[in-house]
Amino acid sequence: MNWENLFIQFVLSYISTVCFGILLHIPLRAYNTAGIIGGGVWVIYWIMYYHQHTGLAISNLIAAVLISLFSMVAARHLKMPMIVFNVPALVPFVPGGQAYKLVRNFAIGDYQLATIYLYQVIVIAGAITLGFGLGELLIRAVKYLHITLAKTSKSKS
Repeated sequence: MNWENLFIQFVLSYISTVCFGILLHIPLRAYNTAGIIGGGVWVIYWIMYYHQHTGLAISNLIAAVLISLFSMVAARHLKMPMIVFNVPALVPFVPGGQAYKLVRNFAIGDYQLATIYLYQVIVIAGAITLGFGLGELLIRAVKYLHITLAKTSKSKS
């Protein structure tokens, strides 16, 4: 694993996350946090996919769950909506390159390669969607357990 490459990956995904946050007009004080979430999760994804060979679906799924969890923590800490951090941090994971290659290969008549890129787009989009849902489910489950345990401890006292 090359640390220089990981640092470059972090910096570039940080910049893309912050720039997309600027386009979305998120609050100024959320830029750095959203960038750190986007860059950090991208590095984790990069390690899982390219060094651990986890697979396209699982890597994107875990990345989306982490974005969801980190965004919730940041939202509570900075007292902002979770979506302020979710959407910009998601930008590095959007399968735009695969979608472009899908349309390009379909247009030139290479349907076999277009089908491969279609599969990748569907897998990545599905994994991101499922990951956000699982992240939200985990957050709600932990919150429910916390409330339930607090009620149980109060009733025993």
